[in-house]
Amino acid sequence: MKNFVVKTIANAAALAVAIWLVKDITLTGDNTGKKALTLVLVALVFGVVNFVVKPVVKFLSFPLFILTLGLITFVINALMLLLTSWLAGKLNLNFHVHGFWTAVLGGLIISIVSWAMHMVLPDDED
Repeated sequence: MKNFVVKTIANAAALAVAIWLVKDITLTGDNTGKKALTLVLVALVFGVVNFVVKPVVKFLSFPLFILTLGLITFVINALMLLLTSWLAGKLNLNFHVHGFWTAVLGGLIISIVSWAMHMVLPDDED
């Protein structure tokens, strides 16, 4: 359970940084509390997408990993972010990613910040 909470916090922080740095990744809301709740809910959706969909996509695109020397990872991360944006829209969450290249940049930022957050935050492996 602690690992789940840590991953959700890391995802929320990474998404917040991407929203802050990239103008075409937006999170709208009436007040700060609603934005924070929306951010946590989007982080949960992002975590589910990365847990369920991403491994399947990585498995099916394995030949492209070899062919591109792993650079296809940027495309897969962008697609996961676009899928999260689409699902957020279906769930009436005010999170939107506008465009593929925006998603590529956002995915790169989220990957870097998530990695840094996982280095700082504790996990269950103690």
